[in-house]
Amino acid sequence: MIESAAHKLAHDLVNRREAINRELSRNGVRFGIYKNGEYHDRLFPYDPVPRIIESDEFDELEKGLKQRVNALNAYLKDIYSDKAVIHDGVIPEEYVYTSAGYFPQVNGVTPPGGIFAHIAGEDLVQGEDGRWWVLEDNLRIPSGASYPLFVRDIERRISPRLFRDVRIRDNREYPRLLRKAMDFVSTEGIAVVLTPGRYNSAFFEHAYLAEKTGAALAFPEDLEVVDNKVYFLDYAGKRHRVGVVYRRLSDEYLDPFAFNPDSVIGVPGILSAYRAGNVAIVNAPGNGAADDKAIYYFVPQMIKYYLGEEPILHNAPTYMPMFEADRKEVLDRMGELVIKDVAEAGGYGVVFGSSLDTTAREELADRIKEEPRRFIAQEVIQFRDIDVFDPKTGEMSPRKCDLRAFVVTGKNTHVWYSGLTRYSSVPGQMIVNSSQGGGFKDTWVLASESGVEHELDANAQVVNLLSQSRRHSLSLVTASKADNLYWLGRYTERAFTTLNQFFPFYDRVMDTDVDAFRPFAHALDLPEDFEDFDEFVKNFLYDGSNPDSVRSAVTAAFNNAVILRPELSSRLLQYVELAMTNITDAAKKADPAESLYNHRDIADDLLAFWGGIENSPVDPTLKAFVFIGKYLERIDLYTRFGLSMEEMEAPLRKLASYSMVLDGMPLPSCFADGLSWLVGQLPARGYQNVADLLQQYLDDYSGRVSALAIKDMGSLSAMNMDAKRP
Repeated sequence: MIESAAHKLAHDLVNRREAINRELSRNGVRFGIYKNGEYHDRLFPYDPVPRIIESDEFDELEKGLKQRVNALNAYLKDIYSDKAVIHDGVIPEEYVYTSAGYFPQVNGVTPPGGIFAHIAGEDLVQGEDGRWWVLEDNLRIPSGASYPLFVRDIERRISPRLFRDVRIRDNREYPRLLRKAMDFVSTEGIAVVLTPGRYNSAFFEHAYLAEKTGAALAFPEDLEVVDNKVYFLDYAGKRHRVGVVYRRLSDEYLDPFAFNPDSVIGVPGILSAYRAGNVAIVNAPGNGAADDKAIYYFVPQMIKYYLGEEPILHNAPTYMPMFEADRKEVLDRMGELVIKDVAEAGGYGVVFGSSLDTTAREELADRIKEEPRRFIAQEVIQFRDIDVFDPKTGEMSPRKCDLRAFVVTGKNTHVWYSGLTRYSSVPGQMIVNSSQGGGFKDTWVLASESGVEHELDANAQVVNLLSQSRRHSLSLVTASKADNLYWLGRYTERAFTTLNQFFPFYDRVMDTDVDAFRPFAHALDLPEDFEDFDEFVKNFLYDGSNPDSVRSAVTAAFNNAVILRPELSSRLLQYVELAMTNITDAAKKADPAESLYNHRDIADDLLAFWGGIENSPVDPTLKAFVFIGKYLERIDLYTRFGLSMEEMEAPLRKLASYSMVLDGMPLPSCFADGLSWLVGQLPARGYQNVADLLQQYLDDYSGRVSALAIKDMGSLSAMNMDAKRP
């Protein structure tokens, strides 16, 4: 009965696919891909037909997943301490020590709470007979939980009545599970999510989980190690002790002192702080020793050895070329098996023997003979197809799908009542990884007839994520984020005011006075000797390669905004996303004869963004950072266009009111630099009295300006006009 109702709801979501995708787009639900050495930021393809798992079936999966992850945690604790599993001959030592994920740098270290794999991403497939198989254990930095978490929220709002009628287990507990695990192992201090940067493929997830858990989103340059303790540096240079780091970068790049000395995205000294027990790292360094594809072969033995239990879930039948009998089996049946390079991930290094010609098969066989430890081979599991809606045909198309289940371990081990179902981009293709162009579905776990289960016990202590968020994300502003806030204000204002000023000049041109546009170009330091007026307009509005265009201003605002998701919230950032979408769509048409009302939408998006910030619970000081940038930009632009003093009064009053919010506080250097430059420009524009007023603010700023260097902000403030104004 429940399953039938769930399928009815799923069909309803197909009819609402476009609306759901619009919401995903306006909220920036992205998964980046590197192709031919270039980063492509794309929306993560979503299919509205969910994977539906019955309650009893998931209960059995839950038991097996807990069992497996508990055994893997026991294995990691063992091999970095007593190594009993080696001494007792359960796993040959050459497999442990030759694993690319084994790091002697953490040998002898038991992490806070005794947990190594706080978040496990278990990749499973379901065979045609309904049996579940584990394909991989991901214990380093498994990604993907944010996507079904985010899309479920949209689905519930798209079809609220249907979701009331269907008993689907609630998936909204994931941030609480994650935060409780982080707090359980935390030493002393705040929680941070450490991201390698804006152009990491899963940056959306890093920022979104920081927002939802209330942790501070930190870039490597925001953290500093002093006396074997990790500190978060705010924009004024004040240190805040860090107790737990949810790191989203690989072991090899985590600490250039301990691992790769060439890493520029690591935190020097963080491993020493970890070894000293002064900070918890989620997941623990060295976990790759347990999710090596060759070690996967031994997980059933681990379960028996550490837990004294029979495995509930099954490995795919696997052969190890290091063993002579297995090697012979692999070489004899190359055309029937799938061969995996144990050092690769993300669907790379996976070869189906049936797809190789004779020469390629012989070459691979030679490589297996030369480096047997590097490969495993598995039987090809004919896993179930699940329907995917094909927007080109409007029909269902069967695709291969896997399931990444998330297991979170803190004081207890919890299996999240959801998961990331990934589907292949091509019918019949067996590789479904996101990095290979696949898409994702939501995963619905049906509740029992008795009602909807929740992952946390009703009597368990609840983490107040809202207060955590306000304390951690909104009070701790780094130097780079102070700059992001300031430039977000300036660039949104730049796009808004230049658009508003553009139309009166454009009207005069339409009334046959072509030269009427030259003062506009002059005011913005644009070339005035244009020959083709329509091409000039197109260039000014839409040319992304022109750093002075409106599109460039919106793009720069967007690039500053996406970094601020934990501080400003996904709800507010969607308006900048919309402005970006609207200017991109308008650029595709790029015909000056077309409706100019398209640009009104962009201006409205920016108005909604500013209004949303003003009326939100965002910390007043953060609002001030944005609006000081905004009103400095407005004063600059108004004086460029020669507006009257009467029109100048409103932005001057606004600048004064937001400056008062920061009275007595240390200030980012960008404020003083922007004011100083503008004060120097105004007399030549005929605004000496405005320069005198702004000089008063500048005098007040002196002595309060933070001199903390910003290490990586050059790419976010790049319009030509900025060469003349900071």
